[in-house]
Amino acid sequence: MGRRAPGLDWILMGAAMALVVLGTLLVWSATSARPALTGDDPTAYLKKQLVNVAIGLVLLVMVLATDHRWLRIVAPLAYLASIVGLVLVLVMGTTVNGSRSWLMLGGMSIQPSEFAKLAVVLGMGLLVAERSEGSWRRRVGSGDVLGMLAIAGVPAALILLQPDLGTMLVLSATVFGVLAVAGAQRRWLVGLTGAGVGAAVLAVGLGFLKPYQLDRFMAFTNPDLDPRGAGYNVEQARIAIGNGGIFGQGLFDGSQTKSGFVPEQHTDFIFTVAGEELGLIGAGAMIALLAIIVWRCLAIAMHAEDMFGRVTAAGIACWIGFQSFQNIGMCLGIMPVTGVPLPFVSYGGSSMFAGMLALGLVQNIHLRSTSSLPTRFVPSRVLVPR
Repeated sequence: MGRRAPGLDWILMGAAMALVVLGTLLVWSATSARPALTGDDPTAYLKKQLVNVAIGLVLLVMVLATDHRWLRIVAPLAYLASIVGLVLVLVMGTTVNGSRSWLMLGGMSIQPSEFAKLAVVLGMGLLVAERSEGSWRRRVGSGDVLGMLAIAGVPAALILLQPDLGTMLVLSATVFGVLAVAGAQRRWLVGLTGAGVGAAVLAVGLGFLKPYQLDRFMAFTNPDLDPRGAGYNVEQARIAIGNGGIFGQGLFDGSQTKSGFVPEQHTDFIFTVAGEELGLIGAGAMIALLAIIVWRCLAIAMHAEDMFGRVTAAGIACWIGFQSFQNIGMCLGIMPVTGVPLPFVSYGGSSMFAGMLALGLVQNIHLRSTSSLPTRFVPSRVLVPR
């Protein structure tokens, strides 16, 4: 009669694994006809992505198997490690597409900002949990909000120095979501929204943005302004997606994809491969899988047994949800072009590793919650709170 047997959230796991498989095929399709990129080996990026997936699965299992009591101990260490990584990027990082975001470690490139998003969620979740320990319904006060903003502010400042505005947008949305879930007062949320809009206006007005960043913004407002320059990516992305129609041209048969007209198509613009080769139905299915992941993360957050689990799972949902919207939005021309990958789909080790770590963490929270739930035969009113 005691406890319900714990188990994985198979809906969440199935959606994530389906995206990983689909993404690997799309990466292969986007690179197989690009000899200059692959070194005349059509399967070069397929092999690399399979290695990334394998390492990511190992990380997922490691987090999944970790006793939940260790998560709070590891959270500060993960946060400090992300700060160290972001500092190292500024000191000895490699510049790609105008952003100094990469660390070269032997033959592998690491993007610390991908891990920083997860580290910030963990840090904020740990702070609000520690402050509310023993008083579950305690309202989050101004001191708590300031502390959470301080935790997010350090990596945010380092990311701005790279500069990586795409990651900064995702991090900002994630922090806002975490504050809302944690119970921050409405005046804080409204004030932070106003401050963010004001900071963006000042950055443009005072010339803090670099020329290529301004060009991307102008191309977003009017893609036809410079179709061969800043607006080229968006223009070609729209053409590729439009070519797919309802059913697509078929995997490995996309004309724009095979011709290599869309830049960075295996990473930031991977959604254009889905749109062209799998059509509206395939691209819509990909969006549905991402929506399922966000839904399950939020559901797990609602049933989490403690504040740390609730805030962390909800923060991961905000991160994956907004980053997916940002990535797909820039391919469709409804968001400015920024260098953010599509979670579980785009080529890249850092993005895959961070996503798998987040997936393992949410599953860990789910296992902890289900293992502590009583069976239906035990009336809830007689349970003694821990």
